[in-house]
Amino acid sequence: MTNSYPLATSTWDEKELQAIKSVIDRDVFTMGESVAQFEKDFCKFLNTKYCVMVSSGSTANLIATAALFYTKNPKLKRGDEVIVPAVSWSTTYYPLHQYGLKLKFVDIDLETLNYDLEALSSAITDKTKMIMVVNLLGNPNDFDVIKEMIKDTDIFILEDNCESMGAEYKGKQAGTFGIMGTFSTFFSHHMATMEGGFVTTDDEELYHILLSLRAHGWTRNLPKENKVCTKSDDWFTESFRFVLPGYNVRPVEMSGAIGIEQLKKLPSFLKQRRENAKLFVELFKNHPDFIIQKDISNSSWFGFSLIIKPTSKLIRADVVQKLMDAKIDCRPIVTGNFTRNDVMKYFDYEIHNELKNADYLHDNGLFVGNSQVDLGKEITYLADILK
Repeated sequence: MTNSYPLATSTWDEKELQAIKSVIDRDVFTMGESVAQFEKDFCKFLNTKYCVMVSSGSTANLIATAALFYTKNPKLKRGDEVIVPAVSWSTTYYPLHQYGLKLKFVDIDLETLNYDLEALSSAITDKTKMIMVVNLLGNPNDFDVIKEMIKDTDIFILEDNCESMGAEYKGKQAGTFGIMGTFSTFFSHHMATMEGGFVTTDDEELYHILLSLRAHGWTRNLPKENKVCTKSDDWFTESFRFVLPGYNVRPVEMSGAIGIEQLKKLPSFLKQRRENAKLFVELFKNHPDFIIQKDISNSSWFGFSLIIKPTSKLIRADVVQKLMDAKIDCRPIVTGNFTRNDVMKYFDYEIHNELKNADYLHDNGLFVGNSQVDLGKEITYLADILK
């Protein structure tokens, strides 16, 4: 038995420290060859054409959203309606708001924690331009059902996979079902590069736009033949030539070097997370007091959610205190119902029907950690504490 169950643990060892040292020895700290290699390696892992590494999962969502405005035939314009789930991280929503989109919030399913598929279907109208699909806590959405809903429309999917690296739906990597997918390599996620994130796509035009938006909106990082602009052979004028209203969301070279080593370990990380999940599900699947997350296909199990059942007499504050006293880390399930945050006063949005499940999760849900190490003792300890 243990008396400490942390939310996350370090994924690093000597390999990552050596990777950092290699960058120091080269004395090149800004985005360079290590980042480029990590992007290539990540493409192979996902079986996708293009990957653009950025400074975080949040900035991945930012430039992915921005890119949709700058295609030659813009895929989005200000005022367009985008469907979003009521439960996700704040920076799923912020770029959509910042680019003047109207958000339509749709309820989630209390078991999968992803979209309530009936609510999603009824929310789609001729005003809907895009569905933001968020794979929550490692769990991929049911993409067959969602794609069936939009098969005779021009609606497209943008996929936020920041919590679900390595998840699969019917053998295909989550994060590759939409026009773009975003990922995070923050400390508590499936692999860690200090800070970092990715946008992935199979669309060459979007890829070129992302390359420019990542670094100031300039032309320097674009190939000679590209789908953003005509680029001259004059390196001097192309050094400081700006064609898109971009950002500086580049990763540092150390993050790329660390990522190369982390990606080699990712399959073993995912295997252990799934082994931990087997034990968690075994111990909690018929629990009298808690609903646990239902795996849609092949979750990568970011963490383990616990939602107090309506029939239970437990109160969440008491459960949280009990876990704190037992030195078991816990948190709310992401943001809970995001529309209950004060920041909503700045948004252009509507709520589709009601968000009863998101509200229930908001008041009665929490999650505990999972990681790439064997948590057999910790999960058993958790089950004992919550008997």
